[in-house]
Amino acid sequence: MKIGIIGAMDVEVEEIINNMTEKKTEDVGHLHFVEGFIGKTPVVIAKSGVGKVSAGICTQTLILKYNVSCVINTGIAGGIASELSIMDTVISTDAMYHDFDATEFGYKRNEVPGLGTISFPADEKLIELAERSYEEGVKSGKLHRKVVKGRIATGDIFVNSSIKKSALKAMCDPACVEMEGAAIAQVCYLNKVPYVILRSISDLAENTTEVYMEKEAALENAYIVMNMIKLM
Repeated sequence: MKIGIIGAMDVEVEEIINNMTEKKTEDVGHLHFVEGFIGKTPVVIAKSGVGKVSAGICTQTLILKYNVSCVINTGIAGGIASELSIMDTVISTDAMYHDFDATEFGYKRNEVPGLGTISFPADEKLIELAERSYEEGVKSGKLHRKVVKGRIATGDIFVNSSIKKSALKAMCDPACVEMEGAAIAQVCYLNKVPYVILRSISDLAENTTEVYMEKEAALENAYIVMNMIKLM
């Protein structure tokens, strides 16, 4: 078993890399991969870069070159669900594109032509492991916020206004919005590789003047991912 981990930015992967042992690195194209162990479990992690194309390339490389057993996407997101506050965590039930529209050709809104689905379901066992990891973090006193299971909405658009947020909620009712998850989910879906997305809420996707809790949210999510892998 080898676990693939993807984060879009340095802040989303550096804490996990710092806690890995027996590390070795390799560049594949423009991507930098770090192999090693979390506990006794082999992992390989990469910073994909922001956006759907970058995330898709990274995921396919993890699957084809490193033969990972599953993929965990870690990172931050904008909260959409009304029950979410900054620093809460979302565990994906599924992921979908909010900026994909081929309805002129008879497809449903958000549906990728040829796939017969508007969303890509996350793996139930990985969802359960993520929940257990969060529960243990709360019991140990390391985590103090709440966790919500829900849909991840992905698009190459930074959502930062109440108008965009309301439109997104009406369209696909996601728990949170970000820029990579559905691309990772689609690649895993096509390759029949289990995945889950874990997102800590850094902002509420509606106010350009609010303070974005990138570092704090990313660190919280990194803890959940590392503890989740130790439970495997």
